[in-house]
Amino acid sequence: MTHVIEVPHADDAAFLGPLQLRIWLQTYPNEAAGIDETWIREHRGASATAEGIAQWREFIEAAKQRPDLLFCRVTRSETEIVGFLCGRRDEVVTLGPMYLLNEAQGQGVGGRMMSEFLTWAGSSPMRLWVTEYNERAVRFYERYGFKTTGEREIWRGKLPNVRMTRDSTLNDNLSRTARDQIT
Repeated sequence: MTHVIEVPHADDAAFLGPLQLRIWLQTYPNEAAGIDETWIREHRGASATAEGIAQWREFIEAAKQRPDLLFCRVTRSETEIVGFLCGRRDEVVTLGPMYLLNEAQGQGVGGRMMSEFLTWAGSSPMRLWVTEYNERAVRFYERYGFKTTGEREIWRGKLPNVRMTRDSTLNDNLSRTARDQIT
């Protein structure tokens, strides 16, 4: 299956919020943490509402206006958006959110999205939050040079997240490697 990674259009906002909720429902249920479908819909369901979609539209438009400060890419499989990766640049580059439907994982799509992001980030130090029990995501980020810092947060009183960072010298080396793999 062919996956195309591209800059989102304003009309894509209508799909990103519902997609984010769908991916959360696939990824984050965890009985031990007390996170079930009801909790996810309560805390992430707003992303699929008119207000959430409007926020996505604003972000997409802002990213078009300031591509030096805001990054966003969507991944399409034929006409369906199956994932996205966004980020922002301030004193450091923050990666997130990054999501990909289960059925699109394991096909190199995440790596291609990350390569584009690393190229955009350049030599800036980077950081992200990742859900602690999402071991697949933690391993993915580790492959790209991110390391856990020991900093933790419990999002909305339940979801255990850990901070991962990547230093700027690693960015230059891995960005170069990522560019070499694309070309």
